[in-house]
Amino acid sequence: MKSRNTSRSAIWLTVIFALIFLFITGRFLYLQTTGEVQGVDLNEWADKARTSSYEIDATRGKIYDKNGMVLAYDRPTYRMQAIVDPEYSRDPDEPNHVKDIDQTAEELASILDTTAGELEQKMKSGKENGQFQVEFGSTGRNLSQDVMKDIKAKELPGITFSQEAKRYYPNGTFASHLLGFARNNGGKIEGVSGVEQQMEKHLKETKGQISYQRDKYGSKLLNPEETIQKPDDGENVHLTIDQKIQTFLEDAMTQVNEEYNPESITAGVMNPDTGEVLAMSNRPSYNPNNIGDIENWYNNVVSNTFEPGSTMKMFTWASAIEEGVYNGDELFESGSYKYDDNLRPIYDHKPEGWGQIDFDTGFQYSSNVAAMKLVNEKLGTETFRGYLNDFNFGKKTGIDLPNEASGNILYNYLSEKMTTSFGQGTTVTPIQLMTAATSIANDGDMMKPYVLSKVTSSENGEMISENKPEKISSPISEDTAKKMRELMGKVVTAEDATGTMYKLNDYALAGKTGTSQLPDSDSGGYMSGRENYRFSFMGMAPKEDPELLMYVSVKQPELENTETGAAPVSYIVKTVMENSLHYLNIKPQEEKAEPDVSTVTMPDVTSEDLNSAKQQLNDTFEHVTTIGDGGDVTDVYPKPGEEILPHDRVFIVTDQPTMPDVSGWSKRDIYKLGDLLDLKVETMGNGYAFKQNVVPGANLKKEDYLVVEFNEPNSSQSSDENQSSQGSENQNDASGQSGEASEQSPE
Repeated sequence: MKSRNTSRSAIWLTVIFALIFLFITGRFLYLQTTGEVQGVDLNEWADKARTSSYEIDATRGKIYDKNGMVLAYDRPTYRMQAIVDPEYSRDPDEPNHVKDIDQTAEELASILDTTAGELEQKMKSGKENGQFQVEFGSTGRNLSQDVMKDIKAKELPGITFSQEAKRYYPNGTFASHLLGFARNNGGKIEGVSGVEQQMEKHLKETKGQISYQRDKYGSKLLNPEETIQKPDDGENVHLTIDQKIQTFLEDAMTQVNEEYNPESITAGVMNPDTGEVLAMSNRPSYNPNNIGDIENWYNNVVSNTFEPGSTMKMFTWASAIEEGVYNGDELFESGSYKYDDNLRPIYDHKPEGWGQIDFDTGFQYSSNVAAMKLVNEKLGTETFRGYLNDFNFGKKTGIDLPNEASGNILYNYLSEKMTTSFGQGTTVTPIQLMTAATSIANDGDMMKPYVLSKVTSSENGEMISENKPEKISSPISEDTAKKMRELMGKVVTAEDATGTMYKLNDYALAGKTGTSQLPDSDSGGYMSGRENYRFSFMGMAPKEDPELLMYVSVKQPELENTETGAAPVSYIVKTVMENSLHYLNIKPQEEKAEPDVSTVTMPDVTSEDLNSAKQQLNDTFEHVTTIGDGGDVTDVYPKPGEEILPHDRVFIVTDQPTMPDVSGWSKRDIYKLGDLLDLKVETMGNGYAFKQNVVPGANLKKEDYLVVEFNEPNSSQSSDENQSSQGSENQNDASGQSGEASEQSPE
């Protein structure tokens, strides 16, 4: 019985072992045949295990200004790693891993902005957890090339670097809201705002990749089966922005920001003939190289809507002139206007008015009553609504920048139609105002604004796409545009007009002032107080054929008791306009001789000695400047034979030119000096010269850099006309139906 049971057990064991053997054999045959384990391809798994892949960096496209200056590009930065796995080192005598963690941490801490303990903890933790290598977070990222080289010089085993790109803006806060910024998102740089966002499809890069088979130490096999996917760099974007004009704007805005501490500043400069945006800026601003603390990402020139104030009157008057219902000599009673017997009247910013004045004078004084009468009694409210459409208000301009707002024409009730005529209630964006104003500057043609000039290949520079000037429409005729420029010119030049503070030294400026009230969220009406306004100006110059169109608004500046809101705005306008027109080589307007003053022919004194030349010219001209104390006369200016006025400045140039004392000179004379001696001239401020960087008597040579500061005569004093006229143009209540308006700066 026992023998029989033993025999049965042996048989069962034999069967079981046979089955196991057959299963294992079958499994081996299956694996050998299919190369798969539970759906995993062993050949593929082994291939991946011995294959190394790494990306080949590509470069995001550059951004240039219109003259080829680089405004944004990729700059290499470095990420640091520490290999902590001893298995990586083939030769113990020449380790490729971090052998002495404590010493390595001490060496790194002496260069990086961290402690040795923090670095030591990261490396030891990685080693204990069986990691191959560790990184050091923000401490080991975005390292400059100099820092990377300093660390490499210490020859620390196991410390390696990988290169990655970071977007860099060489001019810092320069046009930051327009350019926007791009940041690294998972190893890829992507545009977040501004041009960087808008032109992402052109600027973005595509990284390449290299794959090859390796051994356990990372070395290529003899037959590495290497594959390469080439990188594709982004395309280059060229803007219409002119770096020089943008710099003029940035500098002026910075100075006003520091001096007046306003809530905000918004400004833009355009070429009205083409629609090209030449400069654009905002305050507060930010540095796109350091985006940790940004107050406002949005570009207020295109994204911020507000009540425009009296700058809107440009289009009220233009509509009336175009419609043929305007008579500039017609008289009306200023002060208040009761447009509806059931409603309270609306007042001028000077509530008592100026008595009976004509409509031309009403524009110069910025009369709300004149604007309402034109719409209600001359044009008709519905006809005026049609012109608002024609000027493109309430619609986006289509500028090639992100987040453009459209504004809103508030035009349901008669009170809203009246207040819209002088810029209250209805909202606009600065770029809408500038676009509409191109029709006045450009003889009736309204041009579409744009900042993208062209896109070129980063490989060979070939043109990929190009923007051309585009006319939106012609809301007014050439004759109407010229009449408007004449009216706007008188705003700057006429006695007691609102824009006298904006007069330029060398060019005729046409423009319109604006002082718009600010909504009060607490009361539902408007804010009170002499500083709680948005002060603005729209200008174009030269008046006869404008080359530049400029808009500036300053919100809630901190003013001295003797200052009006025009002070900070006019500083920006005058500084940027004057310097930009000279930079563009626009010929200054010629001074007109008084009727009783005749011109004089410039004599030729180049063949005479210096003393004789000075004597002859001093007998005729009031201002004779000698460039050099001795030597021979080599040149004179103006050129011999030219007809000039006795009070014009003339120059005698010697063969040993030295710097003259330019105190009291005009900008025109400074630029004449620069042209005569081939100097690089930059001016700051307005008025007359009072400070120069090159001391009088210093030797001069071509391409020397001359900086001259200007100051207004009696600049600390404020004029009565600007106190009374510019002070408060639109001070009515929220409904536009209030009776009492107060002077902003009573004197």
